[in-house]
Amino acid sequence: MPISVGEPAPDFTLAGTGGRTYSLSEHRGRTVVVVFYPGDGTPVCTRQLNDYNRELARLTARGADVLAISPQTVESHERFAAAEGGFAFPLLSDPDKEVGKAYGIIGPLGLYRRSVFVVDRDGIVRWRHSGLTGVTYQPIDAIEEAVADLVP
Repeated sequence: MPISVGEPAPDFTLAGTGGRTYSLSEHRGRTVVVVFYPGDGTPVCTRQLNDYNRELARLTARGADVLAISPQTVESHERFAAAEGGFAFPLLSDPDKEVGKAYGIIGPLGLYRRSVFVVDRDGIVRWRHSGLTGVTYQPIDAIEEAVADLVP
């Protein structure tokens, strides 16, 4: 069952790019955009993450951090990021899909559903979108609007 708006976002600690681990709780006091994507180097995921990277200043200007999560290894994330010229946000590895399960974004074939959660400064989900198919993603405009609603 997906996490609903108004519920606490499940905390996680995952290995990621940049040679470190990342926890949702370390971002307490800031808005966090948690992006779940199915796979490194796939056409839609590549377009999605590049779009978010290109427009990241729109989110960071509103005090938001971005964490992108998929089931691939950190090594895969590092290769993907290098091939795309780098991302200004970390790519986190959830190989056993436990974080995906906690957020309720695992589809019927065991794959990640392309999903975005906006978590407020207190760790509560304030906006979410989970795709029914993997071919579309939320535009930065929709995410920015959700983040803007949280600015004190």
